[in-house]
Amino acid sequence: MEGMGVNTPISIFQSDYFSAEFMKSMRDLASLSAVLKDLSTEKMYDSPPEIIRFLNIIQLLNEASLGIRDPIDNEDTLYYRYRSIYTNDDEPPTMQTIQRVLHILERNNWVMKQTRHIKLMDRGKRLMDGLIRMGNDALAYYLQDDIGRSLFQARRDAEISAAYDDKGISGGNKIASMIYNVEQAIEQLESRQLEFLADRNALPQLKQINQLMQELEEKMTERLAQFQTLEESLVMSNLIHRGTATMTKGTALSLSVLTKYIRFVNMQLTPIEETISPEKVRNFILSIYEPPLHSNIPTTHDIFSFMEQNQYKDETFDGLWLPVKFAAQIGKEDVHYAVQYLETYEPKLEGDIEEIEEPIYEDVEVVNSSIGEVFESVNWQMTKAQIDTSKIEDYLEEQGKTEIEQLIVESSSNKWHDAILSMLALSALTSNNKIETQAKAETQDFDKEWEWIDDDDKRYTIRKLTSDD
Repeated sequence: MEGMGVNTPISIFQSDYFSAEFMKSMRDLASLSAVLKDLSTEKMYDSPPEIIRFLNIIQLLNEASLGIRDPIDNEDTLYYRYRSIYTNDDEPPTMQTIQRVLHILERNNWVMKQTRHIKLMDRGKRLMDGLIRMGNDALAYYLQDDIGRSLFQARRDAEISAAYDDKGISGGNKIASMIYNVEQAIEQLESRQLEFLADRNALPQLKQINQLMQELEEKMTERLAQFQTLEESLVMSNLIHRGTATMTKGTALSLSVLTKYIRFVNMQLTPIEETISPEKVRNFILSIYEPPLHSNIPTTHDIFSFMEQNQYKDETFDGLWLPVKFAAQIGKEDVHYAVQYLETYEPKLEGDIEEIEEPIYEDVEVVNSSIGEVFESVNWQMTKAQIDTSKIEDYLEEQGKTEIEQLIVESSSNKWHDAILSMLALSALTSNNKIETQAKAETQDFDKEWEWIDDDDKRYTIRKLTSDD
């Protein structure tokens, strides 16, 4: 490869991170970031003219450094030159804005104020050129349609690859990017076939797409051939295979769309017969669902797209084409039977209809004391619905009075989880005044899998409260 040999292209990703050259290149990127950060304001983000005004300023500095225009002595010279050149700017930057931009550029070593003129430094020259190229590339990209954008970017990748990779400087994965953009363009073209067929003014665009496909095929073949001597033969062979398949598909697809477009134009010149052959119509309908290869028989979608051109009066209408299956006609005997059935229909009754008596409600007066008892009863029933206290209550019903540890172990088990459930039940019974806790001096030990945190907690006895209590 010219300029490269078999050596790896110069790339920041494969460079020595501690070399002086690498550090300087990173400082240039940091300088660009610092300038954009200092210039970034809410007004600049919301107003594109603010961005182009900054680019106009650095373009004037760039032209002065190249000798295209006279040198710029100071801020006043730059201020008045901007107003005299960019007369279409209704709101040119003020003197304060010019001074602020120059201060930012000088602080980041883009320009240097000398006694007689403002000098553009090498760093500023390279970074300014990069910003202007980015803006121009973006404008050229957005001036294309959906398919043209991907094809434009693919051709731009090929040009960047030729400008950088062939000179021994890495331009990035431009070959892979080129193939990717062509694949995106082919997908767009394939999905918009019907749109192109329905548009009577699409022929120039289709020709442009086809020519661009052929141009890209030549450039891609040329670019991939340059990489056949690299050591990474396996990776490049995959790219060669993928790129060749992509361009073959794209060129064939563009030619196919052009052929269909020309065929539909010629259909307008086809004479219309006054007699209809039912057999020919039937065969035509069958053939449009699976037309033979390289035939002139249009598919259903092609016919509908052609009808959308509205070549004849009332041929098209706003809506959506959908296949519809109509039900078979109803015979007159079926209609007569249905009418007779409706006229003579009587609902079938099974058994006698029982009359439901309406419930009788009685007024009951409740005093304050009984209201409290009702609420306590309801609260207790709700508690029992959530916490099972039956084992504790049954055990106390038999024993009457017992130690708390004995109650827990013998009413359930000596397991730890059963002890937790028993303590919850005891808490619920205590809060609802169903049991009474009394202190006891001496206790006995039981075989269990758990222990008390404080031994004094087990020195209690539990007694079930009765109605007399």
